[in-house]
Order: sequence, then C-alpha cells, then structure tokens
Amino acid sequence: MQQENRRTQSERRAETRGALLQAARALFAEKGYAGTGTPEIVAAAGVTRGALYHHFADKTALFTAVVEQEHADVAKMIETATPTGSSDPVSLLAAGGLAFLAAMRDPGRRQILVIDAPAVLGRAVLNEIDMRHGLNTLICGLEDAVAAGALKPVPVVAMAHLFGAMFDRAATVPVEEMDDYRLALFALLQGLRA
Repeated sequence: MQQENRRTQSERRAETRGALLQAARALFAEKGYAGTGTPEIVAAAGVTRGALYHHFADKTALFTAVVEQEHADVAKMIETATPTGSSDPVSLLAAGGLAFLAAMRDPGRRQILVIDAPAVLGRAVLNEIDMRHGLNTLICGLEDAVAAGALKPVPVVAMAHLFGAMFDRAATVPVEEMDDYRLALFALLQGLRA
C-alpha cells in the first residue's frame, strides 16, 4: 500500500514546476512583473529558491513560462468557443475575436500579456510565443477566409499582426468600453469581405 503513494522524481519535478507557475501567475497578475520578487514566488509556491533556480534560470525565464501558458490558455478558450462546421469563415474569425475579448476580461491576464510581456520580453520573443498559439490560428483563419473568397485578398500575415494589435488594444480598455471596441473591430472585419 505504501508503494502506491510514492511519486517518481519526474512527478515531483512536475509538481514543483506547476506550483511555481501557479504562484508566479497569481503574483504577476496581482502585482505586475516589476512588483513581484522571487522570494514572494517561492514562499507562495512552498518551495525553496534552489527549486526555483533548478527549474528556471531567473525571474524572466519564469515569467516567460507564465506568458507561454497564458497564451496557450487563451488559444484553448478561442478554439473551444469557435463553432465547428460553420460555412462562413468570416463568422468563425468573429467568433474567435469574441472569445479572445472574453478571455481578456481577466485583469490579471491583461496585466501579464498586454502590459508586462511586451516590456519584459520584447516584441520579437512575444511574437514567437504568440505564433505558437493564437497568432498562428488567426493566420490560418485569415488564409482560409481569403482562399474561400470570403475576404478580399490581403497580405494575411500582416493582417493577422494588425488584428492582433487591435485586439490587444481593445483588451486594455475598461470593461464598460469594450463593446464599442468590439463593434469597431467587427466593422473593420466586415469591411474586408469580398
């Protein structure tokens, strides 16, 4: 019976890494990157500083992992909220945009992804992370819409970056103003219909 309770080394490592990511996410969301220190993170995670530096080179590496996870979570929310089987690729793009804005209503997520990530990681690193998640999905959606003749032929990658920037900007406005931004974004999208 005692044998069943024993965890493997890889399970313990994964548990420690998960605790660090969870504690760091909560603190970065509440206090921002600059306002969060590694002593707070290890205390909140219930681990030692040695454990932190075993898993992450420094606070920036830990923050990068948190940003990666947030991007993955948002991409999953968009994928879950986007209806399957729709014959209108523009409607699918609009549904994905709505899901993004819904995901970004979390003030902690806005702090991490829109305020701190560009300043801490720089645009190039953030673009790489985004490309592995939401931006790649947006590019594919725009390519599908252009290929189906639903959107005017536009440079898809450039358009994806522009829409990404516009949606990021919309995510930073107070919640009570977000509907105006949503309407403006979708008017732009509808204006691209072929």
